[in-house]
Amino acid sequence: MTSRRPCLAWLSPLVLLTLLACRNERSPASTPPAATPVFRFDVVQSWPHDPNAYTQGLVYRDGRLFEGTGLNGQSGLREVELETGAVLRRHALERQYFGEGITLFKGRLYQLTWRSHVGFIYDATTFQQVGRFEYPTEGWGLTDDGTSLIMSDGSSTLRFLDPATLAVQRSIRVTDNGREISQLNELEFIKGEIYANVYMENDIARIDPATGKVTGWISLSGLLPPQDRTGTEDVLNGIAYDAARDRLLVTGKRWPRLFHIRLVPR
Repeated sequence: MTSRRPCLAWLSPLVLLTLLACRNERSPASTPPAATPVFRFDVVQSWPHDPNAYTQGLVYRDGRLFEGTGLNGQSGLREVELETGAVLRRHALERQYFGEGITLFKGRLYQLTWRSHVGFIYDATTFQQVGRFEYPTEGWGLTDDGTSLIMSDGSSTLRFLDPATLAVQRSIRVTDNGREISQLNELEFIKGEIYANVYMENDIARIDPATGKVTGWISLSGLLPPQDRTGTEDVLNGIAYDAARDRLLVTGKRWPRLFHIRLVPR
């Protein structure tokens, strides 16, 4: 039987090598990039949450829940009883400050403000202000990795700050398959990754702190029923992690519930 395979024997070695090289160069481009994993959720438990709290930051450490709230004239810092939603202690910010993200680092609570370019430091036991710091950008979310504070400003950039001097140590640009991810809001450092709410979305990005690459997405669409929403800005915003019990806690601005969720691959 006569073969129908094209015969290349008559081509010169130079032409043959050129054809093979072109074919090899095109092969990788024909393979689409792997999709970033997406996780859904199961609700394990939920508790009451103050529906008037415009949640901007959430921290759970050693059995204590701390929350930072926003809006001018309503901003503050509070300690909340998880099981009942009752406010145990509170500290109000002056009216000119719009409170943003918080984190707890070595016995001190750090709190950002939105456009005032100033943050505050409190003793976590007494809520007594013990310091303040300044930054040139807007303030959105705040967390820490045990060594550095990590701050978002609404862009795709996350900055790592020295907790002692508040100087920027380094920064990363957050991307998903090369696409920049902005509107990064409330942050939490969990098991070596940065979790970030995307403002006005029902999604949480899981971010590699070394590269800025998104390693996965958590889709929380449907977590809060429509009948429990009160307005256009009652969006997902609030991530806390209970390391002792391996619990992921989430809530939103003016949400009446705070949820313990378990991630489920989609």
